[in-house]
Amino acid sequence: MSSIIYTHTDEAPLLATYSFLPIVEAFAAKAGVAFETRDISVAARILAQFGLADDALSELGELAKTPEANIIKLPNISASIPQLKAAIKELQAQGFDVPDYPEAPSTDEQREIRAKFDKIKGSAVNPVLREGNSDRRAPGSVKAYAKKHPHTNKPFGEGSKTDVATMADHDFASNEKSVTLAGDDTLSIVLETAAGESIVLKDGLKVLSGEIVDATKLSVAHLHSFLRNALAKAKADDVLFSVHLKATMMKVSDPIIFGHVVKAYFADVFAQYGDDLTAAGLSANDGLGAILSGLDALPNGAEIKAAFDAALAAGPRLSYVNSDKGITNLHVPSDVIIDASIPALIRNGGKLWGVDGGEDDTLAVIPDSSYAGVYKAVFDDVKAHGALDPATIGTVPNVGLMAQAAEEYGSHDKTFEIAEAGTIRVVSSNGDVLIEHDVEAGDIWRACQTKDIPVQDWIKLAVTRARASATPAIFWLNESRAHDAELIKKIDTYLPEHDTDGLEIRVLSPELATAYSLERLRKGEDTISVTGNVLRDYNTDLFPILELGTSAKMLSVVPLIAGGGLFETGAGGSAPKHVQQLVEENYLRWDSLGEFFALVPSLEKYAEQADAPAAQILADALDRATGTFLDEDRSPGRKLGTTDNRGSHFYLALYWAEELAKQTEDADLATAFTRLAETLRSNEDKIAGELIAAQGKPADIGGYYRPDAELTSAVMRPSVTFNEVLAAF
Repeated sequence: MSSIIYTHTDEAPLLATYSFLPIVEAFAAKAGVAFETRDISVAARILAQFGLADDALSELGELAKTPEANIIKLPNISASIPQLKAAIKELQAQGFDVPDYPEAPSTDEQREIRAKFDKIKGSAVNPVLREGNSDRRAPGSVKAYAKKHPHTNKPFGEGSKTDVATMADHDFASNEKSVTLAGDDTLSIVLETAAGESIVLKDGLKVLSGEIVDATKLSVAHLHSFLRNALAKAKADDVLFSVHLKATMMKVSDPIIFGHVVKAYFADVFAQYGDDLTAAGLSANDGLGAILSGLDALPNGAEIKAAFDAALAAGPRLSYVNSDKGITNLHVPSDVIIDASIPALIRNGGKLWGVDGGEDDTLAVIPDSSYAGVYKAVFDDVKAHGALDPATIGTVPNVGLMAQAAEEYGSHDKTFEIAEAGTIRVVSSNGDVLIEHDVEAGDIWRACQTKDIPVQDWIKLAVTRARASATPAIFWLNESRAHDAELIKKIDTYLPEHDTDGLEIRVLSPELATAYSLERLRKGEDTISVTGNVLRDYNTDLFPILELGTSAKMLSVVPLIAGGGLFETGAGGSAPKHVQQLVEENYLRWDSLGEFFALVPSLEKYAEQADAPAAQILADALDRATGTFLDEDRSPGRKLGTTDNRGSHFYLALYWAEELAKQTEDADLATAFTRLAETLRSNEDKIAGELIAAQGKPADIGGYYRPDAELTSAVMRPSVTFNEVLAAF
C-alpha cells in the first residue's frame, strides 16, 4: 500500500479540496502517509472519453476491486443533459477539441460520440467505484452537536394541504416482473413490434447464477392522464405544483418523465408550437429554461415566449427554485432532486416557494409510486404528531445495497423510450422468455440486474451493524413487489448463516418501515434502515436532513468486497449555490465535515493495510479534533464576515495539531506538532483576519466545470501567514 487516493470532483467540494488537501498532505507527510489525487470531475471524464486526459475513473474502478484500495471520494456532479452541454461548452471555450452533444444522432460518427457522452451522464461515477455496499450514519459527535444546537424543523400548518400525488398503477412499481437466474446465462432484450419486426434492443447481457433480473414499464398514456389530474388538483386546491424526480441518478428515465411534466403543464403551448420547438432542437426533457434560452433564435420566438408566460399565469401556481431569477420547478431537470427537495420541504413545514418568494403548501408530484409512500408517510406523521425535534430524536442510519451497480434503475443502457408499439421480451440464450411486457409508443421500459454476492454482503453488513450498535435493523422491502419478493427469498436463505441471537431484524414494507422508524425516532431510539440502492439514496438524505439539518455531515463508509475501502464524504446537492456565492462574494459556505469524517476511517484503513501505527495516531487525533471543532462551532457561517470554508479548515488544522501535540504514543510526532500548534495558535487572530479580509468581492476561478488550478488555489488559500506556516512545516 503506497498511498491514499483523494478524488478531485466538482463544484464546491472541488473548491474546498484546494484549501483542505494541502493541510492533509502536510500533516500526513510527518507520519509517512502519502496522498495521490485523481480527477473524476465531469470535465475530466469528458476529456478522457475523447482521449484528451487520463481515464482516472476506470483506473479507480479497477483499484476498487483490490484489497489495496483506499479511496476518499467527494461528491461529484451526476450530470443531466443541460449540465453536460454546459461543461462541453466551457471545455470548448478553453480550447479543448470536444465535439457537441448530438441530440438526434443520424450518422455512425454521431452515434459513437453520443455513446461516449452517455457514459458520462447521470450517476456514472458511483457504479464504477462502489464495489461494496454502503454503511452511512451520523457520527456520534455530529449527533451530539445537533442535540446541543438543534436546527428548526417547522411544523406543518393546521389544515395543511401539502400532499403527495403518485400514479399507483400502470407505473414502474405496478408493472415490475422479476426472476432469479438458476445458472449463468447470456440474455437478450428484444422488441417484437406490432408490425411483426423483431428489434434487438440489447444482446450479450451476461448474468450469473443467483442473479436477480427485473424489468418493468411506465405507461406514458397513463402518465399523461395522471399529470392532467395532478395539475387540476393543484389548481383546485390553490397550492403550488411541484414535481420531484431524480434526473441525475435516473439519467435515462427521469429526464423523459420530466419532459412529459413540462409538456403537460404547457399543453396548449406545445400543441401550437411543438413542431417549431422540435425543429429548433429545443426539448422539453432539458427543461423550460433551455427552451426559453433558445427562443431568441426562432423567428416567432417572442410569440412563443408570450405563450409560455400566458400559460404560467393561467395554470396552477408553480413552485420556484429561485423566484428572484425566475427559475421555476420546471426549468432544469437536475434542479429539483427528490432526495434533497422533499426533506427540505418537510423541514420547511410542508411549504415551498412561489413566484413572489412567498411560502405555500404544495402538491408534491412523484409520478412513479415505488417509494412515494415513504414521503407520504412522513407528511402524515408530521401532520399528526408535529415537527421532529432534533434535540431529542434518535437516528436512522442506513445499510444500502449498491455494490456492483445493484438496482441501477433507469440509469443505464437497459432503459428505453419505446419507439413503436409491441412486446418487449427478456430472452435467455436458449430462447426461453423470462419476462415480457406489452408496450405502446412512448412508454418507458427498463431492466436491471442485482448480483448475488452483493446481496450476501449486504445481509452480512446489516447483521454486523445491528450487532455493533445494538440497534434494530429493518429491511425496507415490500413482499408484493416483484423485485423485493426475490430479495426476501435471499434474506430467508442467507440470514440464518449469521448469528442473529438477541438482534431485532425484521422485514417491513417501505411505508410501514417509515412509520416504525419515525415512532422510534420520536422516542429518541435508533433504527437501521436496510435498503436497496434507490432508497439508500433517498433515506441518506431524508433522515439526516431532519436530524442534522444536512446530509453533508454523514459518515459514509463502503467496505469493498475485495477488502479495500471507499470513503465517501456526504452529499453535494447544494454545491452549485455555494459556487455561485464564491464567485460573487469570495465566500464559500460549503461544510467539509464530511471530508473530516471520511479521512478518519481512511487513515485507519491505511494503518491496517500498511502496518503504519503513525497513521492510526493521525486518525485518532483527527477524530478528537473534529469533536473540538464541533464544540467550538467552527463550521462555516452563512454570511460575509463570518468563518467560511477556508476558515473552518484553519481551525480544524489548529485543533488537529494540538491533539497530535498532546498524544503520547509517538514522541517524534508530538514534538513536530507541538511547534506547529504553538505557531498556529499564536497566529490565530492574524490568520483568521486574513481569511475574512479576502471576502466580499468577486472571485475569479477561471471556470465552473474545469476551474483554473492556479487561480482557484489563490482564491482558496488567501492567508499568506497560514500558507507560510504550512510550507515551513
